Amino acid sequence: MKYHKLGRTNIEVSLICLGTMTFGEQNTEAEAHSQLDYATEHGVNFIDTAELYAIPPRAETQGLTERYIGSWLKHRLDRDKLVIASKVSGPGEDWVGHIRGGPRLNRKHMTQALNDSLQRLQTDYIDLYQIHWPERNTNFFGQLGFEEREEKDDIPIEETLSVLNDFVASGKVRQIGISNETPWGAHEYLRLAEIHDWPRIVTVQNPYSLLNRSYEIGLAEFAPREQLGLMAYSPLGFGVMSGKYLGGKKPAGSRLGLFEGYTRYSNLQGIAATEAYVKLATENGLSPAQMALAWINSRPFVTANIIGATSLEQLAENIASVDIELNTEVLAGIEAIHTRHPNPCP
Repeated sequence: MKYHKLGRTNIEVSLICLGTMTFGEQNTEAEAHSQLDYATEHGVNFIDTAELYAIPPRAETQGLTERYIGSWLKHRLDRDKLVIASKVSGPGEDWVGHIRGGPRLNRKHMTQALNDSLQRLQTDYIDLYQIHWPERNTNFFGQLGFEEREEKDDIPIEETLSVLNDFVASGKVRQIGISNETPWGAHEYLRLAEIHDWPRIVTVQNPYSLLNRSYEIGLAEFAPREQLGLMAYSPLGFGVMSGKYLGGKKPAGSRLGLFEGYTRYSNLQGIAATEAYVKLATENGLSPAQMALAWINSRPFVTANIIGATSLEQLAENIASVDIELNTEVLAGIEAIHTRHPNPCP
């Protein structure tokens, strides 16, 4: 396993981070524990979750992912060697209305969210606490362009960051991060931290894959200059990059087989790009999934690659990507495909 520093801190995290959003929906508690055991036995010390999970969001399963991690964590003697990351939900439409009657990024909501997460995780502190998505109107969750709209009663970033500052001061949170954010949002968190002498964000968790390289447009320059590490999520585009959905296939138990509404990586342009990447991988004797993950692992601005799986076989394949070095021909082939199919699935 390879390890990177978390921002400007001395906290070392594994390049492969275990994503857990299937726990409580596609994976049972026993399966979750098996994944956690396997990952940590193979050098993974970084585990990412959120109060929102399991996915897709439902009132019946909300918080189950953290509960499964907590029941596993309860019996561990190495809590201090693990880096547990979680997230507080921002506001949204009906799909998050079951969380506190509609989550907000203010003191009341965030305090309840943190305390509930700590209880479910059965731990006294969270190593990395992240804002899952912004409160303000901006472009995230599949939106490339920004459409200006009238601002509502959005909680300002300054208020949100002041609450995070208190969390760190209390010892309940070690470091803070953001997710689904833009260069302006990242800059605002850093600007306010400097003005008030509050904690700096250390990570940005955004989508990043061969099908969505929009991170490179702005944040890939800004974040490294400010020592903000990328936690790349959806590195396989809901599993699409494995090639298992090509030809209209929907394997039993797979995410797209179970949840047909998850079409972010399944448009015609995305399918064409996926076909080209899968062909490139197979022609070079590589697993398509491992090629896609190894490419992300090689990017200099990536702190952690958040992989997820529903089986131990998938998990083993994904973790093993850390040992794969792509040659110059494969890298050139990837760039050629990206030129033909730039960001087909933002």
